[in-house]
Amino acid sequence: MPFADLPGVRMFYTDDGPAAAPDPLLLVHGWGADSHEWVHHLPALAAGHRVLAPDLRGHGYSGVPDRDNTPRAMAADLAALLELTGTGPVVAVGHSMGGQVVGHLALERPDLVGAVVTADPAYGYARGLAPALARMADELRGPDPIATALALDAWDYTDDTPPWIRAWHTRRLLAARPHVLAESFAAMFADAGAVGVRPASDAFAGGRTQPTLSLWSDAGRAGWERTVLAHPRSRALHRPGTGHRLHEERPGDFVRDLLHWLGAPAPERPTTEPQRPRPAPDR
Repeated sequence: MPFADLPGVRMFYTDDGPAAAPDPLLLVHGWGADSHEWVHHLPALAAGHRVLAPDLRGHGYSGVPDRDNTPRAMAADLAALLELTGTGPVVAVGHSMGGQVVGHLALERPDLVGAVVTADPAYGYARGLAPALARMADELRGPDPIATALALDAWDYTDDTPPWIRAWHTRRLLAARPHVLAESFAAMFADAGAVGVRPASDAFAGGRTQPTLSLWSDAGRAGWERTVLAHPRSRALHRPGTGHRLHEERPGDFVRDLLHWLGAPAPERPTTEPQRPRPAPDR
């Protein structure tokens, strides 16, 4: 069954690949999205790994609680899912907010997480950005939260981002539940105990005992994370020329980076890169 009835939420997830393969993977999407983020990666990853790809609470096909739509609650859901499916320890892979979620899971349930992989995770922002992030959290609680979410999303792209990625995420945000967007964003960056901004991010990222691979579109935050990661196998790498959704923009590169770091042989063509529309021929 692709649904799990967990304490407090019904979760949609897929479970692909050989059940007995080493290094099972848990793929966790970002804010306002869902597990469709991973469709370009799943075929290659599931060829040699068991791969769980859930929709977090309040997102996608999963249940939408009235409250507790926070990264910590989402991490608790994932712990319950891993226990229910008998999966673990996993390589917990998270993008953006999903990077916070897998970080909380790694810190709070180290028995379930053997390694962490993040793509442009939602932590490590400079202290000076805290007031702006708090204002954004307030605006998400305001009269037009979806417009605020779309304005935030516009910062996630470069001129080279394929147009389909922008369109896909715009449609997801238009369908999102406003209270989930507001609550989860505030929990990441503005509420008491939020870990998205330094120095709170230092202890959060540095407290993990598991080896970590972090891939960043921003060179400054990649450099910062190198100074706090504790495990000797950990790496924080900058991927220039990418936007916030670097794993979607370059899924083949992401799969190769992940499998290489895990020590698995990376296939020459691990996934199909999204194709940009070709211009019509001149007539």
